[in-house]
Amino acid sequence: MSAGRWMRELGWRYVVGILVTIYCLIPLLYVLSVSLSPGATLTGANKLFQHFSLENFQALGQTTYWQWIKNSLIVSSITAIGTVLMGAAAAYAFSRFRFRGRRGTLTFLLLVQMFPQMLAFVALFLLLLALQDVFPVLGLDSRLALICVYLGGALGSNTFLLYGFFNTVPRELDEAAEIDGASHAQTFWTIIMPLVIPILAVVGLLSFIASFSDFVIARVVLQSESNFTLAVGMYNWAADERVAPWGLFAAGAVVAAIPVILLFQYLQKYIVSGLTAGAVKG
Repeated sequence: MSAGRWMRELGWRYVVGILVTIYCLIPLLYVLSVSLSPGATLTGANKLFQHFSLENFQALGQTTYWQWIKNSLIVSSITAIGTVLMGAAAAYAFSRFRFRGRRGTLTFLLLVQMFPQMLAFVALFLLLLALQDVFPVLGLDSRLALICVYLGGALGSNTFLLYGFFNTVPRELDEAAEIDGASHAQTFWTIIMPLVIPILAVVGLLSFIASFSDFVIARVVLQSESNFTLAVGMYNWAADERVAPWGLFAAGAVVAAIPVILLFQYLQKYIVSGLTAGAVKG
């Protein structure tokens, strides 16, 4: 194959891949460089990795940063687990049972997802403000209330994603389990759930990332600094760019990326199969 033909058919893909990789890596390297430079600024003309110091990372211990990341991990983990369980139960019901209003409910869930959850933040604020007088644990400045808001907003889209995957599981397995005397709950937990682990991993990962990085809803619900999630707390650091501790902010961003990277690496073997298999049959 000639060089010109190779470039037209295959080589341009490598060029595009290299350019995209460089485009993505430069901001990451810059943030890492700032985190390792004491007194660094994001607006200055600093050379990459001109200084190497862990001072910014050590300074995180003198702030409420670790409380924020703890809050984020708690909220995101519970949200991810709850999203998987609720979405799987709803998708199993829509996939296996035939009942009045089934198509209408599926259509309603699809229409609801056309509107971003953040459009309802005023209504959410007023709702939680009213609930605070009756059930303080579900009112404003409550991590449990924030988890409930996340679970309600994620149910529709994840149900559709899981629904398509559940349809790929042969119904003959359900019939065989029913002949053996298994209940619907036994069929769901012992037969169906092990077969749909890839899509469960994808839904859990997407839910974790979305809630871990969310700012708007968390800022509306949470009021006190001790209950802030990571996104809300770090925003307060950078709210005034004139006095913002950019080195500390960059160090916090680097540390915050570690849980997401580790979870992604652990679940990556399920991601491709989980995202593609559900599109085979819907």
